Amino acid sequence: MTDLLEPAAAVSNEVHLHHDQSHEEHHGPSGIVKWLTTTDHKIIGLSYTVTAVILFVIGGLFAEIIRLQLVSPNNNLVSLAQYNELFTMHGSVMIYLFAGPFAFGALANILVPIQIGAPDMAFPRLNALSYWLYLTGAITMLMGFFTTGGAANFGWVAYAPLSNSLNTPGAGADLWIGGLLLTGFSAIFTGVNLVATIFYLRAPGMTMFRMPIFTWNMLVTAILILLAFPVLTAGLIMLYADRHFGTHIFSNSGGGVPVLWQHIFWFWGHPEVYILALPFFGMVTEIIAVFSKKPVFGYKGMIFATMTIGALSLGVWAHHMFTTGVVLLPFFSIMSLLIAVPTGIKMFNWIGTMWRGQVWFSTAMLMSMGFLFTFLIGGLTGIYLASPPLDFFTHDTYFVVAHFHSVVMALVFGAMGGLYYWGPKITGYLLN
Repeated sequence: MTDLLEPAAAVSNEVHLHHDQSHEEHHGPSGIVKWLTTTDHKIIGLSYTVTAVILFVIGGLFAEIIRLQLVSPNNNLVSLAQYNELFTMHGSVMIYLFAGPFAFGALANILVPIQIGAPDMAFPRLNALSYWLYLTGAITMLMGFFTTGGAANFGWVAYAPLSNSLNTPGAGADLWIGGLLLTGFSAIFTGVNLVATIFYLRAPGMTMFRMPIFTWNMLVTAILILLAFPVLTAGLIMLYADRHFGTHIFSNSGGGVPVLWQHIFWFWGHPEVYILALPFFGMVTEIIAVFSKKPVFGYKGMIFATMTIGALSLGVWAHHMFTTGVVLLPFFSIMSLLIAVPTGIKMFNWIGTMWRGQVWFSTAMLMSMGFLFTFLIGGLTGIYLASPPLDFFTHDTYFVVAHFHSVVMALVFGAMGGLYYWGPKITGYLLN
């Protein structure tokens, strides 16, 4: 590895290298074949981005129809069954098919190898497989609208026993389960790829504490994916077995426990909130530092706060289940309140980064400001919900809906900021 080449040999090798490169470029696939067969992380990331944005528009259309139905009492824009389908598929598309894949599939695929000096993702073919599983899962889930009984209509959380074959028969629910299984495997494979890439393909000199904050956040996100998504996958297999093989895992009639589904779902569901949030935290951190013309305030504090959020997120799932009467209220309340501390540290550091900086309110920076204000509202309302007495009164009300959407819409601000910030780098076109 350390031997020096003779000048003539070096020139000869260089000529052969250029010849090989031009030969490959001349005979390589182009056009649509290139997009279909590529293992290039940048093209795969662009495919994720385009697919996720299209699904974001589809999910938004579902939401608009829901709101139009609720404009006036006794409105007949859609039937009750169609409303339930739209409600279920709006949440499913936005959470499973847009927010997650956009966060850890789209921009992470493009940026992480570049930020750490890696030539590509650790497993390029697995990376391509992840995208095609995601696209196939999305199509599978949406195909429920074209079945006789319509799409899944048991809500995006698929609570048992509402999601069994007696209460929600039909192929639409099964396609929902199948689509979610495919996208779940896509996420797991992406998590494996990100962890391997960040640990093993960093450029010489790129130590862990020299990595950009976005890459650090993606590392913690990928670890959370590997811990949470297999649980959801197992739960979906059990739900499918209940529907078709008479296993009664989530049915009282056969000795099962319906509330077990809630434990399985939310053990995935609450780490999933931070699987969605941490990538956008990283994007916003980078944007604020650049457009404040200052280094990130409290770089290591941000990293340890991210690690703390990741660790605590695995111990707060039952705050979604306070009203079930089967969880230990003090423990999950304290854990839920504790997770506000590292999140507050991040908010403090974002403000500290802007403090006395030369702030330029570019489009990306304005999106980041929108993120800060909207996420603050979502976070503060979450603290109320961490208190069991308050949660008893607000559970299943529009207060929870507003809290959840404040958090998720803040992440959409972060996503749009990331697109405006890195868009010129990705596309080669600078917006005026």
